[in-house]
Amino acid sequence: MALFKTIKDVLSKTRAVFKGSFSFLTGKTTLDEETTEKLETLLLKADFGINTTELILSQTQKRLKKDKIEVLPALKLELTHILNEHQKNLKLTKGDKPKLILMIGVNGAGKTTTIGKLTYFLKAQGLSVLLAAGDTFRAAAISQLNILAERNKVTCVSQNQGSDSASVIFDALQSGYSRNADVVIADTAGRLQNKQDLLEELKKIVRVMKKLDETAPHEVILVLDASIGQNALLQVKEFNQAIPITGLVISKLDGTAKGGVIFAIAAEYKIPVYFIGTGEGLDDLRPFDSEEFVEGLFAE
Repeated sequence: MALFKTIKDVLSKTRAVFKGSFSFLTGKTTLDEETTEKLETLLLKADFGINTTELILSQTQKRLKKDKIEVLPALKLELTHILNEHQKNLKLTKGDKPKLILMIGVNGAGKTTTIGKLTYFLKAQGLSVLLAAGDTFRAAAISQLNILAERNKVTCVSQNQGSDSASVIFDALQSGYSRNADVVIADTAGRLQNKQDLLEELKKIVRVMKKLDETAPHEVILVLDASIGQNALLQVKEFNQAIPITGLVISKLDGTAKGGVIFAIAAEYKIPVYFIGTGEGLDDLRPFDSEEFVEGLFAE
């Protein structure tokens, strides 16, 4: 359960890449060629990516010269800075109309499951939630979301497989108005006949929503499977071109050694991480904390 699973636990596989590997930094105040090469290898193993690794090494070197501190604390400061620079948390409050959250991501990333967790999280904050089964491409997704709605004791607006996704979400937002819901969370397809079809459908959903509320969607949250490593960067790029992403949920972080990809995404796309998935339960969704995350990477 999220309340009892520490970041150290969640990052166990990524941390295993580092385990005992930073001993060579003890007492060092400069990044000589040998030290730089070892550190570069470690960061690449954890899927920080080439560009982000080079940035971290360069900025850490500057910190060493400026602050006159040892390499390890300088490295931690730089990692935290990368995550903190554009970081913010998801903040939703009660208002006179529902806030629409579009959940996007490829099939298998844990998108629909994350919707169930986010519903649980928002209800715990005292907000009323309504769900929209907008992934009409898959009957299993419609069924799964209805089950998650039952478990969370909320309403799910859905139609048959093959229905128009934008129409389902439009109906759900209208229902949100009539029920005085605080939040409407809409699932969307993760795969259509081809990638371009998927991206065009997302654009259509946004166009249709704006006919009802020109400020919608209020949040566009991309769910990324941490285990795909650097491929996550391509997903961010493609989805962000179709519909600007406001925040990320990183799922399956507890099952991968590629947690460093979070730094690559933060450095390249400046998109905040709202949550990380810490398990399979409804309460296994944890608000992202940059300092806690970095400390979790280095925990013994």
